[in-house]
Amino acid sequence: MLKAIKLIVALLFLIFLLNPVQAKVRNSRFKAIAFYTGKNDPAHVSFVHEANQWFSVISSKYHFTYESTNNWDKLNSEYLSQFQVVIFLDTRPDSEAQRKAFQEYMENGGAFMGFHFSAFALTPSGYPQNWDWYHNQFLGSGEYKGNTWRPTSAILKVEDQKHPATKYLPGTFQSQPNEWYSWKNDLRKNPDIHILASIDSTSFPLGTGPKLHEIWHHGDFPVVWTNVNYRMIYINMGHNDIDYEHGNNKELSFTFRNKMQNKLVIDALLWLCR
Repeated sequence: MLKAIKLIVALLFLIFLLNPVQAKVRNSRFKAIAFYTGKNDPAHVSFVHEANQWFSVISSKYHFTYESTNNWDKLNSEYLSQFQVVIFLDTRPDSEAQRKAFQEYMENGGAFMGFHFSAFALTPSGYPQNWDWYHNQFLGSGEYKGNTWRPTSAILKVEDQKHPATKYLPGTFQSQPNEWYSWKNDLRKNPDIHILASIDSTSFPLGTGPKLHEIWHHGDFPVVWTNVNYRMIYINMGHNDIDYEHGNNKELSFTFRNKMQNKLVIDALLWLCR
């Protein structure tokens, strides 16, 4: 009898060794799927490549499964049912079917993390504001209003140090260089929006131009927030600095090379999938 038990244990251990991928999936705390486009702006392409590498690395440390795809047609109910969190790394879905599937996913308890350009909408542009639920209700920000330039590091102020995504951050911390966005909607007037971090006044002037309106000297600029009606978080970071001027598109900065900023992303992700 004892020999039989030892044999069974040995066989189970052998199966584990020969099939580590399945073992990893079984032991995963959750599964995350990231959607991206990864075209046009080299700064966004750089971020997408960096994010895919970074999330793949931390997925092992924090015991979750990370997948990514540039096939937005996978944004359907059957495919999304496999995942506990959806991440938009750069753009947003454009077809009605994709948008409907995402809205239903969120309204039925799904979780979402969005970065930088995933909230962008401007009419007229290649990304017009033609999705009211997403931009006005879900994100709350409405259309894009303006941005700083060049990508510049900022001092960020944590506005809620009790929230699980920000509770382990200091009151202020310095971000990686980023192109910061402003929005047409006043997020502070929306009772559904809970702001977690904003640009601290010590950051001003923020940006170097050369256009004067791309240098901010004052104002209120939320950069991380949640919508209390959903399991979601939006993080405005996600634009690496690129050497456009010399035509070589050399990467001059990286988003995931900042301990405090990375802590924010990790804790936010773990909170979404608690």
